[in-house]
Amino acid sequence: MGAPGAATPPSSLEWDETRVFSPTPQPRPAWAHDDTWRAPGAAPRPAVAPLERPRRTSGLGTIILAALIAAILGSGGTFLALTAAGLLDRQAAAPDVGSGTTVTTRQPLTLQESSAIIDAAGKVGPAVVRIVVSGTDASNLPGGVIPEGVGSGVIYDSRGWILTNRHVVADSSSLTVELKDGQEYRGRVYGIDTLTDLAIVKIDANDLPVAPIGDSGELKVGQLVVAIGSPLGTYSNTVTSGIVSATGRRIQVEDGTVLTNLIQTDAAINPGNSGGPLIDAMGNVIGINTAIARDSNGIGFAIPVNIARPIMQQALANTELTRPYIGIRFMPIDVQLAKDLSLPVKDGALVRVLDSNNRPTGEAAVIADGPAAAAGVQEGDIVTAIEGVTIDTEHPLDAVLSQFAPGQTVELDIVRGGGRLTIPVTLGTRPPNL
Repeated sequence: MGAPGAATPPSSLEWDETRVFSPTPQPRPAWAHDDTWRAPGAAPRPAVAPLERPRRTSGLGTIILAALIAAILGSGGTFLALTAAGLLDRQAAAPDVGSGTTVTTRQPLTLQESSAIIDAAGKVGPAVVRIVVSGTDASNLPGGVIPEGVGSGVIYDSRGWILTNRHVVADSSSLTVELKDGQEYRGRVYGIDTLTDLAIVKIDANDLPVAPIGDSGELKVGQLVVAIGSPLGTYSNTVTSGIVSATGRRIQVEDGTVLTNLIQTDAAINPGNSGGPLIDAMGNVIGINTAIARDSNGIGFAIPVNIARPIMQQALANTELTRPYIGIRFMPIDVQLAKDLSLPVKDGALVRVLDSNNRPTGEAAVIADGPAAAAGVQEGDIVTAIEGVTIDTEHPLDAVLSQFAPGQTVELDIVRGGGRLTIPVTLGTRPPNL
């Protein structure tokens, strides 16, 4: 199985190639449930006494006078009824795009969110492309090779540079990139990321619409996000919205690949959305949609754009896509791990391989002949910072490390035993098959 949209045949909606993972079932607590819903009670409309019919008289003037009296009394009764209901005490509010219409307590927020989604989609939509892939290898699927599949991508440079998912374009024999306006270009895979499910595609074009790139490091749980892509390979430039459900997620997809530091969102992501952008309310790309949870509703994942940024820059510089390599295996430290192992710190990365019960497995955590081994990093060390950036749940080691380049020398702050030290490490190049 692959990921949302890596190769969804447009001719068949029965076949689902979505890159998925199956989380371990957890016991669910019993929740109190209340099926009743009560609308705010409205004050009863006051009864209006029936008007007394005027006596029939003769003459035109009398008829006109009677009509005027009836009109005045009728309008007076309506006025009294409206006043009693409190309707005339409310101030009329003119629609305002910035603040919303103050009709109810919820509507202004709804209008603001709707306006933000419209603006964000209009800003980024023209830069979202549909990628049609031919000859994708899929040995784990019936038939072995998918004759045609569809994914998404986003243009980040006007000269034809496109960011997408690796599983969308890997092992393909040909690529066709379709813009929102219907123009089609022949594409080529510039490079594949060795760290994440990302790839760079190039088309020969200029003056293309470009999506602004945001800062995924500033994301907050609960904030509005929008996903754009080609779900099912058919509905190009589809817009869905939701929130950031969580950050720093780690999942294992069905082919065994482990994806880390992901953004979790409830914005609808379907086959064909893979490689498309996840954007914030300002219309800035903050992630690349990559996976969904099997048998779920509203559990999707995106790779933070800050992790993608280094390879995007490498492509623009016409250099090979590479990732830094430090040569250690580690366990992120949280409060529970620190308690279980009586660690001297509650944050950082423990250089040790542990099993599911937090017991050492005996496997080497410092890779022989790797950069860390050459620099003197030892088994059991705790990395607390890289170049002054604290390693914690918000800034895990691999995410911080991805911001540097191979060949660069960085300083690791280490806790060893009861002491602290700083070790300079010259980063290597991450092997492609790691």
